[in-house]
Amino acid sequence: MDQASDIRTLALGETSGTVPLARDFTRTALTEWGWLPAVGADRRAAAEDVLLVVSELVTNACLHAEGPERLRVLRLARTVRLEVTDRGAGQPVPRTPHRAGRPGGHGMFIVQRLCLDWGIQRVPGAPGKTVWAELASPA
Repeated sequence: MDQASDIRTLALGETSGTVPLARDFTRTALTEWGWLPAVGADRRAAAEDVLLVVSELVTNACLHAEGPERLRVLRLARTVRLEVTDRGAGQPVPRTPHRAGRPGGHGMFIVQRLCLDWGIQRVPGAPGKTVWAELASPA
């Protein structure tokens, strides 16, 4: 596999319609990698989980982190890694205890439940952060 073909990067910045744009961008990457259209319910669910996590990470950056700067989608050996870089100083955490009946506050809970792992990377002295999440490959 060509390493460059396994990484997709989308600059977001002041773009309008950021969440749908990020989902469409990710859907295109999954299609180019042969994961969509999915054959079978398990593959379809795995691809939908990837799209849902992208939506949640980008939405959180819009609502809580001064907006997303960049989305990177990486195809790794057994996982897909999503990275959303933003300008915010905050620390995303799942709401505990999670209250399913209350509006809002579900984004990082969803990420935590669907992903194999997730975390935050910061560059010392630089503003913002990158929130990343890894999901099992739908392949």
